[in-house]
Amino acid sequence: MVVGASHAGAQLVTSLRQGGWSGEIVLVGDEPVLPYQRPPLSKAYLAGKLGLTELALRSEDFYLKQDIKRVTATVEEIDRSASELVLGTGERLAYDALALCTGARPRRLPATGADLDGVHYLRRSSDVEGIREDAIPGRNAVIVGGGYIGLETAASLHALGLHVTVLEAADRVLERVTAPEVSAFFTRIHQSEGVDVRTNALVEALVGDSRVREVVLASGDSVVADLVIVGIGIEPTTELAEKAGLVVDDGILIDAHARTSDPSIVAAGDCTSQDMPRYGRRIRLESVPSAVEQAKVAAATICGKDKKIAALPWFWSDQYDLKLKIAGLNTGYDDIILNGDPTRDRDFTCYYLRGGELLAADCVNRPRDFVTSKRMIAQGDRVDPGALEQAVESRGTS
Repeated sequence: MVVGASHAGAQLVTSLRQGGWSGEIVLVGDEPVLPYQRPPLSKAYLAGKLGLTELALRSEDFYLKQDIKRVTATVEEIDRSASELVLGTGERLAYDALALCTGARPRRLPATGADLDGVHYLRRSSDVEGIREDAIPGRNAVIVGGGYIGLETAASLHALGLHVTVLEAADRVLERVTAPEVSAFFTRIHQSEGVDVRTNALVEALVGDSRVREVVLASGDSVVADLVIVGIGIEPTTELAEKAGLVVDDGILIDAHARTSDPSIVAAGDCTSQDMPRYGRRIRLESVPSAVEQAKVAAATICGKDKKIAALPWFWSDQYDLKLKIAGLNTGYDDIILNGDPTRDRDFTCYYLRGGELLAADCVNRPRDFVTSKRMIAQGDRVDPGALEQAVESRGTS
């Protein structure tokens, strides 16, 4: 039984069959559509370039041929003593093995007026459909949050002909995840495209009658808004696990085999938190590649195979003609090296080092740098700063 028709959930049921699980497989999700890719929601799907059919992770025929049953329902409770799930309908489903892939939800904006019409969050296909209805060319769109989701959405809405303002409460966009030089680069790009990027912009209230028409900042300034998209982070969906008595610490705690505090239950994806010796701390990864890796390991564990979560975390973001690919995590870096000029170019790499060891790399339109960096980080290589600065890499995009 797999709860959550996410990237992790879809991968887990696939890997179960590939791993030799011959019993019944049931995938329970609360959306009445096939499991789909979520990263394109703020990009190609919002822009209307792709539909849900193209985003589907697997076809309907795949699930039928693999004898994987899909159930559209909410799960209200895990009855561990009876090995049953209690659905929102009251129906009970028995399980021999259980996997939780419950994902995450958008963090809500703690401001007056956040419940007005025209205020959107972006996590599901239905969210994007609501945004599309409001995204009429010439309208004023305000993005609250200058993280990757916010910037990707800003690029997509700008391409649709809207006037876009990005409001970031911190000193710079992407402050939590990138070096200042990378933040400055993305600010420059968005401003050059015509997006109004404002930092140190703390939202105090959203104003309107029944529908939002203005965003008021703590500074007293206001921004006209026909629609608002909130992108201030996500929170792991852990209530089901907590209610069942599983250990939760900024996510469902899992070990290297994707097992929860109940060895008979595994978990994978954005809902999980794991110890990562490479970085010396517990981390909750918001990453599709990591969710897929965890799901494969979880499936192996259910099938009785000894497999550990070991793949290097990596991420990506598409904005305009730019493809940012990130290898590793820059947590604890004490130095950076730039290859390329982010103040002028549209391709460069920012390497993050700690004590001479390469921790991570932000590669903008540098696919070869990304591949090389992943290998070096995984191997724990110490690097020659001069070689990184002078390296001549591909200028192509992936």
